[in-house]
Amino acid sequence: MFGFLKVLARNVLKGPSTDPFPFAEAHTPARFRGQVRLDPALCVGCAICHHVCAGGAINIAEREDGSGYDFTVWHNTCALCGLCRHYCPTGAITLSNDWHNAHLQSQKYDWCERQFVPFMQCEGCGAHIRPLPPQLAARAYGPGGFDFASFMRLCPSCRQLAAARADV
Repeated sequence: MFGFLKVLARNVLKGPSTDPFPFAEAHTPARFRGQVRLDPALCVGCAICHHVCAGGAINIAEREDGSGYDFTVWHNTCALCGLCRHYCPTGAITLSNDWHNAHLQSQKYDWCERQFVPFMQCEGCGAHIRPLPPQLAARAYGPGGFDFASFMRLCPSCRQLAAARADV
């Protein structure tokens, strides 16, 4: 009849089984999909992340002066699905373990993350070009007997001419 007292006493001695969130930091699983983060050094501006974004939270807009482009993630519309990270060809997008998505209603139109990715200038013709990360250039052009560092600072047209001259 009083078997529940034994269970109650065991549970009291064992302590709480939930996270102590309001009083301490909660445990975040290792593979948790949190807020979107961008590494501007790896981003090539291909906009695949924008096209696959389930919530329409990613926007890539070129600046009017032609100096580069702005990468914007609206955290209040992000579905935390991870498609942007999955389809990013250069690995520029990662998902953090930051799960703190609460914000004031008055901040809903301001709660975003913006990164500026500058264009490079082609050493061959002087045109503004998107940066080409080394791992993407190696994958696209394969091993060759030429200098990758100078090759990556060329626009696609000049790259094509340089590759033809190098017989790649």
